[in-house]
Formats: sequence, structure tokens, C-alpha cells
Amino acid sequence: MSPMTGDAAPTIGLGTRERIIAAAAAQTTAHGWASVTMGGLAKAAGVSRQTVYNEIGGKSDLAQALVFAELARFLTEVEEAFDAHPDDLVAAVRAAAYGVLELAARNELLRSVVSATHGADTELLPLLTTNAESLLGMAKAAVASRIEPYGIPFADYQQAAGIDVIVRVVLSHVMQPSGTPAETADNIAWIASQVLRA
Repeated sequence: MSPMTGDAAPTIGLGTRERIIAAAAAQTTAHGWASVTMGGLAKAAGVSRQTVYNEIGGKSDLAQALVFAELARFLTEVEEAFDAHPDDLVAAVRAAAYGVLELAARNELLRSVVSATHGADTELLPLLTTNAESLLGMAKAAVASRIEPYGIPFADYQQAAGIDVIVRVVLSHVMQPSGTPAETADNIAWIASQVLRA
């Protein structure tokens, strides 16, 4: 998730849909979700208003696309963390948690949504709750696919329970951190190490 601070967003090399979503992220960060219009997005992305509708749909579809685009950035951090620690599951969990939390800490779009910095503009926040099961499902599936090669000696239900707890704890700290990314990642890694030892 790259922090965006103005009406314009970096769009070099992006496809039409991605340019529209990037423009929506930039405008939401700068002025709030309520200020985002299809006409404004069309202008910012350099396309027609009809193209915005064809590529995205209505504003609720845009909100969902924006949330899932941001989730994809978080999941990239998870993938890179596991790639960097193919032989040490605890280190991979720590690196993934740290990467996600560090990304969240510097992400202006996420902060503007969670803290409602634009007055009463909280329309995107309920979307995170409404789509919580879908978002959690995607995150847990991403982690599960990366844990499989480590061959941990747990039954499927035990592994699913462990993944569920870790993902929920990390997402809780994304929304409301109680320590630095490093401190929280260390704590999560310690819990993972204790579970694996047991």
C-alpha cells in the first residue's frame, strides 16, 4: 500500500482499472470518500466517465475494489516474508507480521479510513466490517498456502485454528495498534514458537 497524499496518483505502467483505483485511493486520502465522484475519477485517470463505470461499476463496487486492492498489497508483504524464510516458520511469521504492520503504520489511506480524519466520513469503515469474512478468508488462505511446505505436525483443524488466531491478531493490530510493528511482530512470533514447541 503506497501512501497517497493528493488528488493525483502515480499511474505510469498501470492498466485502466488500476489507474482508476489509484485515483480513488488518492482522492479518498486527500479529501475523504464522500468527495470521490465518478467524474472526478475519470478526469484523474484520463478516461471517460463511462469507462469508469465499465471498468468498476458504481461507487459501492469502487469501494470494494479499493479495499481488495489494498488487501492485495498486504498479502504481497506476506508472500515476500515467507519467501525470505523458507526454512524457519517462526521467522517467516514474524517477518510477515512486521511487514503488514509496518505497511499499515505508514499507509495514509488506511489511517484516513480507520480514524475518520475527514469529519463524519466513515463510509469505507463499515465496508471493512461488512467484508470481514471475505477479507479474513483471503488472508487466511494466503497464509495457509505458505505454511503447507513447512510440514508442521498438526491436524488440519489445528493448523486452521492457529492461522485464524494469528491473522485475527495481526488485523486487530492493523486497525488499532498497541505497540510498534517490531514489538507486536516479536510477540506474535513468540506465541507461534510456543505453539510449535508444544
